[in-house]
Amino acid sequence: MTFKYNHTSHSKKVVSAVLAGMMALSAGGAAMAAESTETGQGQTAAITNTAAPTGLFSDIKVGYWAEKHVYKLAYQGILLGNNGLFRPGDAVTQQEAVTMAIRFMNQEGQLNTDTAAALPTNMEVGNYFKPYVALALQLGLIDKTEESSVDVSKTSWGQKPASREWITKLLIRSLDKDAEAKAQNNQSTGFADNASISESGKGYVNLAVSLDLAKGVEGNKFNPTGSVTRAQLATFFSRGESLTDTTYPNTSTGYVTGLKDGQITLVVDGKAVNFAVNSSTPYFTKDSETRASATDVKLYTKVMVIGSAGGASYVEVVDATPQVESVEGTFARSLSGNKIGIFVGENYETYSYDEATAFIDQNGNAIKLSDITADSIIEVQRETFSADKKTVAIRVKSGIVNKSDNGVIAEVSTSGKTIKLVNTAGATEQFAYNDNLLITYQNRIMSVADLKAGSAVKYTVKDSVLQTITLSQGVEQSVRGTLVEIGGNQSTLTFKREGGSLEAKLLIEKPEVIINGIQDATLNDLITDATNGDQVELSLNADDQVTRIQVIGRQMEPMNGVTVVSYNSKTKVLTVLDNNKKPFVFTLDEKTKLDYNTTKPTLAGLESILNDGRKLDLTYVGTRALSVKVIYKYEGTISNIDTSGRKISLLSGNQTITVPYTTLPTVEIYNKSGASLGDLKIGDKVTVTLGANQDVVQKVALNTVAQFEVVALEANSRIRVKSDLLTSQFYVDQAVLTGESGQTITPSQLTAGNLINVTFEGVTPKAVQVVKRTLAEVTAVDASSVTLKQFNGQTETVPVSGSVKVVKSGSTLTSLTSLTVGDRVEMTKDTDNSTRFRVLTVMSKQFWSYDGVGNQILVKRETTADTNYRFALGSSVFVHQGDNTLSVQSLRDNDNIVLYLLNNVILEIQKQ
Repeated sequence: MTFKYNHTSHSKKVVSAVLAGMMALSAGGAAMAAESTETGQGQTAAITNTAAPTGLFSDIKVGYWAEKHVYKLAYQGILLGNNGLFRPGDAVTQQEAVTMAIRFMNQEGQLNTDTAAALPTNMEVGNYFKPYVALALQLGLIDKTEESSVDVSKTSWGQKPASREWITKLLIRSLDKDAEAKAQNNQSTGFADNASISESGKGYVNLAVSLDLAKGVEGNKFNPTGSVTRAQLATFFSRGESLTDTTYPNTSTGYVTGLKDGQITLVVDGKAVNFAVNSSTPYFTKDSETRASATDVKLYTKVMVIGSAGGASYVEVVDATPQVESVEGTFARSLSGNKIGIFVGENYETYSYDEATAFIDQNGNAIKLSDITADSIIEVQRETFSADKKTVAIRVKSGIVNKSDNGVIAEVSTSGKTIKLVNTAGATEQFAYNDNLLITYQNRIMSVADLKAGSAVKYTVKDSVLQTITLSQGVEQSVRGTLVEIGGNQSTLTFKREGGSLEAKLLIEKPEVIINGIQDATLNDLITDATNGDQVELSLNADDQVTRIQVIGRQMEPMNGVTVVSYNSKTKVLTVLDNNKKPFVFTLDEKTKLDYNTTKPTLAGLESILNDGRKLDLTYVGTRALSVKVIYKYEGTISNIDTSGRKISLLSGNQTITVPYTTLPTVEIYNKSGASLGDLKIGDKVTVTLGANQDVVQKVALNTVAQFEVVALEANSRIRVKSDLLTSQFYVDQAVLTGESGQTITPSQLTAGNLINVTFEGVTPKAVQVVKRTLAEVTAVDASSVTLKQFNGQTETVPVSGSVKVVKSGSTLTSLTSLTVGDRVEMTKDTDNSTRFRVLTVMSKQFWSYDGVGNQILVKRETTADTNYRFALGSSVFVHQGDNTLSVQSLRDNDNIVLYLLNNVILEIQKQ
């Protein structure tokens, strides 16, 4: 069929009908209000309430799956919202879809209210839709014979929800592809519900799928009788624009020839057109559904702009390939008549330029033609989208630079040996450097590593190579050396640089101290010694003060399991015997790190228990004791429990430790009261606490790991948790806390809903690890991997090695093959580090109401005795219909819904 396009003006009466019809498509309720008043005054009032697409719809958020298509058609005037809303999830009626198709074809100029009475008697539509439906019949968009047989006993033809098959026919016909579709009517669609598609509709479905205008739904079905939402219809017609040559008055497609702050210049049909842009202008690209940025628009690429009065409301990159060609040669000279001469190989060629031609140096800065010196290598760029092939840019690729200037360091590339600087004119320059580059600050020689982005400098360049850089102010830098002394008031630090020279530096008030294995280290944890002090890396601020001290090496030696011979509290001299009965003498001082069975150890407190026979672990440098730990507990794996001989043996490291007991020791096991030695077995990891004389076992604490969900964070670092619906609480202030990625966190960073693995020493939490939770739909699975589609639409294939647990229907299985495509799962790591999938429970229900106060929904009871009709909602429940995200509030009485629950909490609601 052939469409004739007519852009002639028509009467005010027709204009009113068109505007009212546009309003009606955008808001069914508003249309009903308008139809109740047949006077012009009533129509005007209805039109006034219609919101024009001058801004974003409040219910179409950035990142919404159909955002691109909704706004493109809205700014083209093909669809509108109402009172700032688009209502993307509402079903489209047949009269609304026809109205949109007429606008999509830009055929509103053909509307004629005189034809309104020519509709078949069964095709009852709203008054404002009659001209559109009449024109659709005239143009062959809908078939009079087909529509005459439609059942309209329950609703009028116009108010009947448009089905997927019906919309597909309408779309294909609006693209003038009716004949192509009919030619494929004898072919199967390949969908599982092919038999449900009418014989006259199969060709349209086949063609729509092949043109990528329509897709199937879950289970490889087309669902021909399913309804179509406003967002889906917008997407269908938006994608269809690429298959038609229909033009729209406010849509321009051309090539970008100018990009300035707040403006895009396009060449459209040989003429330059300027469009104003701002921070709220939406940018998209042809091949992506998500937003792009202004930086994705490049010179000489093909772009579509929708807008009016010089302002861009919507920008889409149609072809991201710059339409330019380049010629490289050696610059000879400038010629009269706005021309230049260059040697291209052995050939001498001339090229014209005009006032729009950009002249650019090798750093991308604007220059004048007179700045280009003879024998410079240049590149001439010409556009290829016009017959003139105008020169758009002349770029210097290499030339000799000799200069001195002030500027700011922008970037340092040690691999490429280049430095970028922003000069006094604000332009960015890049120069090479070599090993002869001299970098100084206040007569001190610095290194390239001391150059930081943002540093103010003065620099000189000779033959395009940096010669000198003088820092105008101090910069942050790092130095390494041996720690010799911390000043008495902890305000200074003395160290020996790598190379041998002693230096003293001021410390900031609370410098950061990093020592591997020591949490929240302080200056007191550092080892200072002229020959055996800590090897450190010092971070210095712009004022040359030490802000951070990181220990990168220590010379200390360990000595474990020694026995005290004597200790002199006056001389602080400690004599011990090692395991081979060899004597050693060490000196303690105020810097010696102490550890015994107390939370606040002191030297005076330690001295009182350094009696003959006391067992110690210590570290030392020379004869100086760096740390002394009184052995009051052992950690290891039980290798033997001898109840008759009353002793327990542990494998700790590479040695076996056997400790006797006189009375039965206390046994602590988390979540088990009244535990005894009989509850322990060979191989258990335990912590054995000794009595005051270190000679007998006092307590055995089993080291266990348990998984919980955080319910609440209470006062004083106490958390309330639940496991298998049982609630308990404990303190975590003395535990090491880490986040999902292993980063250190504080108790206040734990939140309700977190899944945590807690490591207990007996009943005391020693470590808390936040476990990553992934909620998703299984889209593919094999013996070694699972492909998951998360609620945000992202798809991820997860390789699974080692042990796996699949919790499904109350059973725990150990094979991925027990998962099936379509399962909703929660993927986590279990306490033994195995990957665990918990399959969500599925229920099909009818929606009744939403309780916002209790954050729960109520569903219709199946019988009067049914008590399972009230369900709690998860904190981030995913509500959707197909790929369309909904809100809980959008659900209506009697809606058919599928619930996906974990521990009787709804995590996903799928509207049918």
